[in-house]
Amino acid sequence: MRHFATDTMTRRAMIGGMLSAGLLIALGTPARAASAMQAESLVDRLVGDINGVISTGASEQQMIAQFDRIFRSYGDMSYIAAYVMGVEARRASAAQKKAFTQAFSSYISRKYGKQFRKFVGGRIDVQGTKAVKNAYQVSTLAYLRGQSPFDVTFFVGEKSGKFFNMYVEGVNMLLTERTEIGSMLDRRGGNIDAMIADLRSAG
Repeated sequence: MRHFATDTMTRRAMIGGMLSAGLLIALGTPARAASAMQAESLVDRLVGDINGVISTGASEQQMIAQFDRIFRSYGDMSYIAAYVMGVEARRASAAQKKAFTQAFSSYISRKYGKQFRKFVGGRIDVQGTKAVKNAYQVSTLAYLRGQSPFDVTFFVGEKSGKFFNMYVEGVNMLLTERTEIGSMLDRRGGNIDAMIADLRSAG
């Protein structure tokens, strides 16, 4: 059992916080998720390590920097970035894809890492794990003070051993971010370089 916290967070805001938690598992080198037990262990470490960052009492900027390092170490960023970029990834150059992945990682860390400053006390309990296609689905219940517990489902790649998606009360993280990036691209008339530039200062 691990502990999280919230000051004045709604469930929707929790999706944001849990998104970054979902992609950020730990500071060390990830183990290959070759079994349901290992996938479950990854999620357990995720909760513990995020809590460790929060409990330091560091400034928001320092926390975001730590989340960014965790994000890059444990998120399957190549897959996540390609997915959220959608069909535009087909016309993007290798350089643009690399720049987008880097900008997206920092964007997520800024956007969602800020939510952890509002956490004050809660917990996430792992309920069980099952194999689904080429991944493991780890089901958990999240408890926030003053709110009913709700479902948070993590997905860990069987081969990569990394976190690549999550659902919070049925909300698909990958689809949510794909919509956000698509909107940013639309505002720039489909200009990928301009969207990446915007992404570097967003969040």
